[in-house]
Amino acid sequence: MRFPKLSRSLRQLSTHVLAIALGVVLAVSTLQVLPSQAEPAPTITAGGISELIAQRQSPASAAIGSTSFVTAAVNRVGSAVVRIDTERTIARRADPFLEDPFFRRFFGEGFSQQMPSEQLRGLGSGFIIDKSGLVLTNAHVVDKADKVTVRLKDGRTFEGKVQGIDEVTDLAVVKINAGNDLPVAPLGSSTNVQVGDWAIAVGNPLGFDNTVTLGIVSTLKRSSAQVGISDKRLDFIQTDAAINPGNSGGPLLNGQGEVIGINTAIRPDAMGIGFAIPIDKAKAIAAQLQRDGKVAHPYLGVQMLTLTPDLAKQNNTDPNSPIQIPEINGVFVMRVVPNSPAASAGIRRGDVILQVDGKAITSAEQLQNVVEDSRLGQVLQVKVQRGNQTQQLSVRTAELQNAS
Repeated sequence: MRFPKLSRSLRQLSTHVLAIALGVVLAVSTLQVLPSQAEPAPTITAGGISELIAQRQSPASAAIGSTSFVTAAVNRVGSAVVRIDTERTIARRADPFLEDPFFRRFFGEGFSQQMPSEQLRGLGSGFIIDKSGLVLTNAHVVDKADKVTVRLKDGRTFEGKVQGIDEVTDLAVVKINAGNDLPVAPLGSSTNVQVGDWAIAVGNPLGFDNTVTLGIVSTLKRSSAQVGISDKRLDFIQTDAAINPGNSGGPLLNGQGEVIGINTAIRPDAMGIGFAIPIDKAKAIAAQLQRDGKVAHPYLGVQMLTLTPDLAKQNNTDPNSPIQIPEINGVFVMRVVPNSPAASAGIRRGDVILQVDGKAITSAEQLQNVVEDSRLGQVLQVKVQRGNQTQQLSVRTAELQNAS
């Protein structure tokens, strides 16, 4: 009776051993198959010629590598990025108490004249665009500065001379005398930039020298009016690469280390949004600043608003509205600057600009670009709607004297 029980036990044991052995075999075979997944892609034969399918490494994988594309880009341009320190002396505002005749008799006439002046210091960034020592930066970095000091990455400092400033595009060129063998930042093209491209900001934010931040191009052709800078004529590159005070004038790079923009503006009410002047625009302006020291900008002399049928309808249905507006697409004239080309041509407040030289105008930004691209003294044929009638007016552009 004991033998049948023993035989059953042996059968169960043999079954367990067989299962374990089968598991080991499967595991070994799996380990032999897995390495083949990391082998090169299979060969495809076409017309008797074998081609190996190329395996491309993604930018994200490259960025995680020991030497990322960001490192390569910064190494390519980093030595050409400079720090710009400025000083400006302003007279302190006189205390009315000091102008009191009794006070002046008591302390003497020269006391109020001995009051110390105030020293304002500023900080920004820039980058060298020519071996002779030409530095490109923002106009607001060096505007009205009494002293400009340019510090290179290697620690050398030089006095900078402002060669030209253009407030309208917020660009300036500074010259330093440091020999003729300075590092130069490679300039790319902003025309080829696309939304989603890598964006690398280099500069001296908040005084922290040689700082690099990484992001992407979040949108293109963001108008200065949309950004809230109404006195500029620019279409910005928008990026989420961190841009802080002190970054102004520094380069915005693409993934290859080429300059595609100049960091110029931040919004204090936004998180992670910065703006850069496209480098193609900056190249043209910089050339004029080097040659003439300034840039002449044509203007009409109107304050304007993009008009749509919906916007006009909202105005017209408001019982408190002082004016009825045509429910059309165009540019609404909110104000005409006295003694401006628009005023001389007969453009009035309330007019809607429909066309310029036969080209339909549907936004304020479009009208601004058309005028900016015209020549000084050029006569533009402007079609406006005034009430229920349309008129053709001839406007001769003039030079914009003050951006503000």
